[in-house]
Formats: sequence, structure tokens, C-alpha cells
Amino acid sequence: MNIVIAIDSFKGSLSSLEAGQAAKFGISTVSNAKISVFPLADGGEGTCNAIINGLGGVFKSVEVSDPLGNKIFATFGEVLSKNLAVIEMANASGLPFVPESLRNPLNTTTYGVGELILHAINDGCRNFIIGIGGSATNDCGIGMLTALGYKFVGANGIFGRDLENISAIDASNVNPELKNCKFRIACDVTNPLTGENGCSAVYAPQKGATPEIVAKMDAWIKNFGELSANFLKLDKKSAPGDGAAGGLGFAFRNYLRGELLPGVDIVLDALDIKNALKTADILITGEGRLDFQTAQGKAPSGVAKLAKKINPNIITVGLGGSVADISENAELDAAFCILRSPMTLSDAMNKKIAEKNISETAAQIIKLVEKISCVKVGSK
Repeated sequence: MNIVIAIDSFKGSLSSLEAGQAAKFGISTVSNAKISVFPLADGGEGTCNAIINGLGGVFKSVEVSDPLGNKIFATFGEVLSKNLAVIEMANASGLPFVPESLRNPLNTTTYGVGELILHAINDGCRNFIIGIGGSATNDCGIGMLTALGYKFVGANGIFGRDLENISAIDASNVNPELKNCKFRIACDVTNPLTGENGCSAVYAPQKGATPEIVAKMDAWIKNFGELSANFLKLDKKSAPGDGAAGGLGFAFRNYLRGELLPGVDIVLDALDIKNALKTADILITGEGRLDFQTAQGKAPSGVAKLAKKINPNIITVGLGGSVADISENAELDAAFCILRSPMTLSDAMNKKIAEKNISETAAQIIKLVEKISCVKVGSK
């Protein structure tokens, strides 16, 4: 029997690899099956760790600017054998860097994201995977682009408020290596750049914007989009996902020729899990909670759908700290709650208890599958 394990992190308890290794240990106590463990993430928090750990890369900490322009150290990952850098924009420009009393998208910038990209370019990276969730910004990427060499005529700085007076765009000093770079952006939202569903109206209030600030920034960003369309000779001014991360999706797509893709698809492709799934009998996946949202772009559903696509006979099983109302669209043949007895949430999230619960549940699943299928793969 051939088993693939790809479990997302149990947030606040176990990392993706820790959860996967716990399942492997449990299965190994009852079976001699061939077991492959892959890290898993959906493009949000933990994506960098999943890909870099899965590919045997390294983590690097460098000094960059935070959303308020202060100096911090931010971590990103590199797999130099693949010329690959994996960056989570929130590590440089995330909302937690801004105290609640100072939250205002007029005063935040993505400049640090551009600095991370420059560090990776200097190290030889030309392939980029970038997660853009959790931003503190609504600057439409002008901070990042300024760090990369673009000049926005009329702007007095690199913050959201500097969108107001941009009158022209100058690309004469852009880093020349950008033309050799490929950017894949983990983006699971479809918001346009402006309007009632745009970045200012939908996300800026979470970052401290008042209704007055929302109206101003929406108008400024609309103007910036029109300037950009003329400067870059764009066929269309906005596309689904452009409003992600305060307009950073727009900047990546148009200025850096980035491809906006579902986060889980990027992760699965980077880890090359397809070959393992082709010959697998069982996929074990999961995350902290399996529910109606699982089918809506979450990692367990993503890997299950991929498994069914390339191997229709594979059995797909989900493990969760809690399980409720899972849609058939999640492509999970069965889902199991790992809790082995009544316990408090605090106990359930205890690392050792969670590992034991995953191990024992995975072992029971495999024992059942072997019994039903009458496949004897050996026991210990």
C-alpha cells in the first residue's frame, strides 16, 4: 500500500510537517506501507515554511522597512538550486507590525516587500513565490515598486497618502534583473482594484481607514490605475485579484508581470506532489478545522481535488481537530475528528496531545482500510 500524507498546520498547535510526521508515526505502528509526507499550506501564513522545508531550502533574515518605515528584520526563504525565493509579504508589511492606535493606511507602505525582493535578486533568485495575505497597506504597491526603482512623479514618499499627487511614472532606474524574474502570487481573493468591492472599500477599514479615508484612497487609486494603464499600455485597467493586499495584486500583475493564482495550487506545484499522488492508494490530509469553508480554496480540499484529478481511484481522508458540514466539493471521501476523548480546547491544542491524537486516528484509519480491502501490507 502506498500512502501520501499532506496535512496543513493545526494553527497554534502543530506545523504542517509536525502533523504529517505524527500521522506517519501512527501508521507505521500498524503497517509496513510506503509513506510519503509532504508539507501543505494554502498561500497564507506558513506557506514559506511549508515550501522551504519541503524543498530543503534555507531561511534568511534581512533588514527591511516595516509598514511605518521603521527598520526590522524580516525572514524569507530561498532554494538556490532552483533560483527560488519564497516571500510572505506580511513578514515585512503585515498588520501586526502596526499598533492599533497607529493603524491608518495613509501612513503605511509596502516598501519592505520590495527590499525583500531585491535581497533575493542579489542572491541569484529569479523565481518568486509570494504570499500577499495579512497586509497593513493600501498603497497599491507604490512602496514596493519604489524600492525596485520605479519613480512616481509628484509623490513625496512611499506611503498610501502619496498616491494622491502622482502625475507620471518613470521606469528609467528600475532594477534591470526584474525582466528576468518570474513572479507567482498566492492570491485567493477576486476583488477588483476600486469601487464598492475594491481594496479601499473592503479591506482598508480593517487597517484603520475611516469612511472619509476610504473615499479619498479609492479615488487616488482609480487615478493611479488609469495612469498605470496608459504607461504600461494595459488592455484593461483592473482584473480579479488586483485589489488583494491593498492593491498589491495590481502592482504585481501589471508592473512585474506576475501571475495571480490560488495559493494551494502554487504550493502543490512547488512541492511536486503530483508524482507521489499518481501511484498512491490513500491520501491523508487535514487541518485544525474541517467545515464548509474547506472546499473554498483551503489546502486539504486543494490537495484532495488534485489527487482525484490525477488518480480517480485514490481514497482521500481528512483529519481535523473538529469536523462539521463538509461540502462534497471538498473531494474528501471521509473526514475524522482526531479527538479521542472529551477534553478542553487548551488540552486539544497541546502539542503532545495533538500529535498523539493524530497518530492514533491515522493508525485506526489504515487498519480499517486494510480490513475492508482485504489488503495485507504487514503489521508490527
